[in-house]
Amino acid sequence: MKELKEILYKVKISKVIGPTSISISKLCIDSREIQANDLFIAIKGNIIDGHEFIANAIKLGAKSIICESIPSDIQNGITYLEVNCSREALSVISSNYYDNPSGKLKLIGVTGTNGKTTIATLLFDLFKLAGFKTGLISTVKICIDDDTLNSSQTTPDSLSVNSLLSQMFDKGVQYCFMEISSHGIHQKRINGLSFSGGIFSNLTHDHLDYHSSFSNYRDIKKEFFDNLPKESFSLINKDDKNGKFMIQNTASKVSFYALNSYADFKIKILEKSIEGMLLKIDQTEFWTTLSGKFNAYNLLSVISTAILLGIPKEKALEYASLLKSVRGRFEYVIVNGITAVVDYAHTPDALKNVIETINDIRTGNESLITVVGCGGDRDTIKRPLMGEISSSLSSKVIFTSDNPRSESAESIIEQMNTGVNPVDFKKVLSISNREEAIKTACQLANPKDIILIAGKGHETYQEINGIKNHFDDYEIVKNYLTKII
Repeated sequence: MKELKEILYKVKISKVIGPTSISISKLCIDSREIQANDLFIAIKGNIIDGHEFIANAIKLGAKSIICESIPSDIQNGITYLEVNCSREALSVISSNYYDNPSGKLKLIGVTGTNGKTTIATLLFDLFKLAGFKTGLISTVKICIDDDTLNSSQTTPDSLSVNSLLSQMFDKGVQYCFMEISSHGIHQKRINGLSFSGGIFSNLTHDHLDYHSSFSNYRDIKKEFFDNLPKESFSLINKDDKNGKFMIQNTASKVSFYALNSYADFKIKILEKSIEGMLLKIDQTEFWTTLSGKFNAYNLLSVISTAILLGIPKEKALEYASLLKSVRGRFEYVIVNGITAVVDYAHTPDALKNVIETINDIRTGNESLITVVGCGGDRDTIKRPLMGEISSSLSSKVIFTSDNPRSESAESIIEQMNTGVNPVDFKKVLSISNREEAIKTACQLANPKDIILIAGKGHETYQEINGIKNHFDDYEIVKNYLTKII
């Protein structure tokens, strides 16, 4: 139980009806979960408005309500608090309710278009190798030291985040690495959290269905660094043209990492293959099983962060050399000479990076067969771009479904086809059934060829018309390669 007035610290309240010296059992944003003496926070969502469920929350036992407009039907014995933004209030209240757990450990946020999951996960793995109790909040999974939970959002709601951080602190976690999405920033999910540092990976075309323009998307990402305190650090990819923009108004201490520019931390690729890379930092060489230039950036950001957090450089490099690839991120299997790569690449830039990585490795005698689709109910602008990139850079490409959701897979594929240059028409097949597309790629491949299956990566489902069916790209391609050869 918490006293209401105690958890309202720093909440911007415009109007109060009723007493604040009352006890609160727990916080709820879903009226169906309300029990006696709970606080209900009414959130206006894109589809559902929590204000419509205030009466039901009170009926189920809520004793206090946070809302953006106090209802006309005021009930006796209920405390109403009007705020300008319920999401922002939720973030602050959640942090207060759980005694500000983010300030009790080192919380590092990772943001950018591509690389967030890889960087956050590799940091978690490295700090575990270094002997620290460590936490992870990512797209793929949530880890509280040795305990792993499933994850459904890149950045969970602020109530869930603070609950997780509280559990981490109770279990002695010293460092937590957290993905920060543009949605999470815009929806105030990270307000009220105390970050010890922030990492910027890169910024490319993504989520324009939500943010409407690239400048809006960029500005939202920048807000994360704007709000970092002076005691924290910002680690910025200097090779990305948006890097310096991110830290124009930050109070944090800024460091840069790069492959091509002068920076505080630099790395050089000496050798590369599908199995990994030989890298050099300063005068030290080390081998990694991660492959591709994009992973050199990811690994450099991880090593740089470790050093900024006090791990000696020699130890950081030693631990980095032991890191393994993240599930669904350039994850490969070789069956009788055919290599299949499964990657989460679902943006034009990420797709281009992974294909160029493969093309840079192969000798030219092997074919690259790419299987790719685009998600439904999402940014439509990138569909022709994905079609153009995959068809121009691959030996053959099969356009297929990704997670079509409520859209027709065939119509999405048609939009991808509009981006194909006439010279590449003969390279393109369209097979809307994703499993059939993967099977066809396996049948077309010869020994030494490479199959890239892009877009879904770690996901173990395919969402069609609101139903998530089991679907694992890695599992399916490995199965068909085993059968066909």
